[in-house]
This record gives sequence, C-alpha cells and structure tokens, in this order.
Amino acid sequence: MAALLASLQNIQLTFGQAPLLDGADMMIHKGARIALVGRNGSGKSTLLKILANTVQPDNGTRFVNPSTTVRYLDQEPDPSGFANIGEYSASQLAPGDENWKVDAMLWELGVDPASDPNILSGGEIRRAALVRALASDPDLLLLDEPTNHLDLPAIEWLENYLLATKSALVTISHDRTFASRLSNSCIWVDRGQTREYSQGFAGFEDWRDQMLEDEQLDQHKLARKIVREEHWLRYGVSGRRKRNQRRLADLHDLRAQKKNYQGPAGQVKLEASAAGKSGKQVVEAKNLSKSYGDIHPVRDFSIRIMAKDRIGVVGPNGAGKSTLLGLLTGALTSDTGTVKLGTNLQIASLDQRRAALDPNSTLAEALVNSGSDQVEINGKIKHVHAYMKDFLFAPHQARTKVGVLSGGEKARIMLAKAFALPSNFLILDEPTNDLDLETLDLLQAMLAEYQGTVLLVSHDRDFIDRVVTSTIAFEGDGNWRVHPGGYSDIPKMQSAGTKAQAKKSTKSTIKTKPTGKSQLTFKDKHALKTLPGQIAELEKSIARLNQQLADPDLYTNDPEKFAKISEKLSAKSKTLVQCEEQWLELEMKREELG
Repeated sequence: MAALLASLQNIQLTFGQAPLLDGADMMIHKGARIALVGRNGSGKSTLLKILANTVQPDNGTRFVNPSTTVRYLDQEPDPSGFANIGEYSASQLAPGDENWKVDAMLWELGVDPASDPNILSGGEIRRAALVRALASDPDLLLLDEPTNHLDLPAIEWLENYLLATKSALVTISHDRTFASRLSNSCIWVDRGQTREYSQGFAGFEDWRDQMLEDEQLDQHKLARKIVREEHWLRYGVSGRRKRNQRRLADLHDLRAQKKNYQGPAGQVKLEASAAGKSGKQVVEAKNLSKSYGDIHPVRDFSIRIMAKDRIGVVGPNGAGKSTLLGLLTGALTSDTGTVKLGTNLQIASLDQRRAALDPNSTLAEALVNSGSDQVEINGKIKHVHAYMKDFLFAPHQARTKVGVLSGGEKARIMLAKAFALPSNFLILDEPTNDLDLETLDLLQAMLAEYQGTVLLVSHDRDFIDRVVTSTIAFEGDGNWRVHPGGYSDIPKMQSAGTKAQAKKSTKSTIKTKPTGKSQLTFKDKHALKTLPGQIAELEKSIARLNQQLADPDLYTNDPEKFAKISEKLSAKSKTLVQCEEQWLELEMKREELG
C-alpha cells in the first residue's frame, strides 16, 4: 500500500439549518489522482478547503502527514497586497525551491512577472495562481476548478504538466476531458457523504447512474415492506404480545427510514422559448476583416450559416472570438467585407461576463426584469417562483441578492434569462462556465432539441464535440478556418498551430528581445518538417504510459515498474515541451521571413 499523505474521517459541517457534510471521508495515498465530483452546492469545494485547512469542520478528523507538502488552488485566487504578480506566484516557495521556475512558468503561460496584479484579467490571475501552486512541486495538489478562465492552449499545457508531475492530485473539475485524463479514482460527494469509485472519471457517470438506480430499487423494496408490515399489523393473527411489540417497533423504524430518506437533487428543467422560423439562410459573411490599430482579430473571413446549424468557435483568449461573434451577428461593423443576416431572425444571447446581472437586484428581479412576477415560456405563463424551481432555486431565495450567489447559481440565472427570450438564433459565449455535469448534460440535450440555430464559444472540448456540427478555429494573426465536426475533428497539426499561435498571442503585449532575420538553415527546415511527427509520436507514447499508470493496483503490485513508468513519462513530457518550443520558435521565425 502506498504511503498515506492525508485523510478526512467523519467530517460534519452545517451551514444554517441543513447539514452540508454529514460523515464525509477521504483517504489520499502517494500517487493518487482523485477526481472530486458532485452537484453544484454538494460540498466539494468545502471538503477541499477542509483538506487545505482553510475551513474548520464542526466534527471529524483531518490528518496530514507531517512530511507532506500541500498546495491549494482556490476558485477565486486573490493576489492583492503583492507588489507584482511574480512576487505573488513565488509566495508559497519553500527554502531550497527553485525560484527561477516561477518566472519560467509565468512566461510559458504568457504572464509578465512584473505585472501589477490590480490590472490583470481573471484569466491571467488564474494562470499566476496555478504557477503559485505548481512551482514548489508539492507532495499533494488540491485544485478547485483549475480550468476556469483558461483558454484551450493553457488547459492543454496544464494537463501535460500535471500528467508529468509526481504530486498526488485531488481535483474538482466539470471539464470531462480534463477529469478523464487526470484521474485514476473518483470520490463522489452526494447528500453530505462520500462514496469512492476506484477507477478514473471516464467510467464514473455510468457507475453513478447505476448506484442511483440501485438506491431507487431499495426505496421501492422498503415501501413494499412497510405495506406488508402494516397489513400484518391490521389483519395478522396476534402472537405473543412481546413479539408484536418488537415487530411494531421495527415498523416504526422502517417508517422513519422512509421519512428521513433524502433523494438526489432534482434536475434543472431547460426549455428555450421559441420564436417563429427564421429563413433558411441565417448568416452569409464574405471576406470580413476587422482591426483596432495594429491589432487584427479577423482577416478575410467568410462563412455561410444555415438554419439549425450548431457552430462552435474555439481559440485562445485575446484571439478575437467576441469580435468574430459581433461581426457575424451585426453587432459590430466590419472594416471590409459584407454580412447578410437572414429573415425573421430573433436573437437571444448569453454573456460570459454576466454583465447583465445587477449584484444588488434580487433573484426574482433578475429573472423577470420588468416589475412583473410572471414569465412566459412558449406561450405558457409561469409564476417566477415556478420558473425559479425549474432552475433549482427554492422559493425562499426569491429575495436573495444576486451578488451573494455562487458562480453556478449565477450561471443558471443567465441560462434562465437567455432561454426566457423568444428566439430562433442563440448566441452563447462560454455557456458551460460553473455548470455541474448534470446541468451540462441537460444543456446539451436542450440544444439538440432547439429548433433554431446556435453559435457558441467554449473552451470545454467535450461539450463542443457533443453539440456542434462544425467548428470555427483560430489559426493565428486574425485568420479563422471552418472545420466540419467538433474540436476533436480539427486536424492534429491545426491543434498544434492553435497552441503555438496562442503563446504568440498571449506574449504579444510583453516586451521581448528583437529577433534577427537570418535565413532558415537546412537544419531548421528539416526540423520544421519532422517535428510535428515527433510531437504526435510523443503524445501517443505519453497516452500509453498514462494508461498504464491508471491501473490502481500497479503501485501496490509492482512499485519498481510504477517508478520506471513515472520516470519515463516525466522524461517524454519534458521532451514534448522542448519539441513544441522548438517548433514554435522556428515557425515564428519562418513567419517573420515571409
């Protein structure tokens, strides 16, 4: 058995009147890769905070091996009080840690170490917080939604880094691809308690659904048993009084079990308010270009969007996704080119920044926004309390201020507002942020049944793959290309190009040393030709090694083999990073030379 790093036993914590955690347990051994899963509000983040010792439980035992170093990534990192972001990122280094790694990782992620924390975006602060947690190579990493506010290149960089690290991981993430790649076991937080699934996330949802089915069957059997006992009580032949009293007490116990049973949380009810049909052609864009000074987010882009198409847009932060959406919907005017919108379009949009939410308004006011207490969905009038219930809000929350709601609750409000508007063209900018897996599934199903057209931006690869019929992908320097299918259908070299251009984009605001314009050597040209193949082979090899390490019994049965595979994985991951960096430098040099 691998060494125990940390554990939680019989953790109990109550907020208000309802218990949030009621007997939760967790054991973390060396080499563990745990996905902490559960509905929004189930207590996952609180359990992670108890592990990190930032929240104290009402009862229960927290143990951390004295020799274990622990680093924790909060959902809302706060770098205030630090002179620059480099100082914040290095604030958890221990004596003997390599300080240079902080600056190197920040530069890798496109963040200037000298930046003022007060002027950075949420995504930049998130990257810095990741560096702060990773740089010291801790024994145990606790990561709460590490992919929030990260673009696809940063998510893929983080995945590769974590695959190579020897740190044990406990991760909360609603990104299915991320969770599947980085877990070898799952702990399900459900109704205050924890249950362990000893395999990776890829099989978790089928296991969870089976557990819930078995639970419902047990409740059905309990109900039938109560009926039989009540029948005996009324009509059975009386035996000895003592025996009857015991059986009557047993019946009371069964009734108590039935009464105290708390079923799983309900499902959000997603239904989009439909408008009339739009024309067959929704958008026809020809040779669109848009620039802001020296910045060119869109160059010579053309597309035809037909009714009922589901179009995804992917690219790094700052590439120009929002600009592209604005051009395609007529919200922005292009410098060159034309956009023709179809007939009878009614557009509803969801803004990832949630700027439309007034933090001082109540939940009910945010949903109706007109002084009324009713909402009309597809011709049906609903009271605002009933509509709140569809999105898992209790009636007593009607007067709750929006500003105090969680990220998941705010995400549900934005969905409720967008779907209440009659539409045949949905514009969704990062609709998956802060949604739990169950709500993501329902959103996917709703979009599949939606009779209009969908244009969405997302960094969730699994969601893109499940929903869209074609994908607009960023290719660098304002160039965008339409690919049939989802993110996984984009050619491999296009994915590599997206990562390279993302690094170029994120570093464009950082002062760098000028590069010379010497010609490419024969060796450079050969490397440009062969590196993509080497990168692809390394990625396949890394995937095979990770599959071997995913075996939960490997460390116990053959620690030496586990160590050899881990070392090989670390070496190949470093080689992959070097190859990608070399390819990036040569590609940028080639572009400069024209």
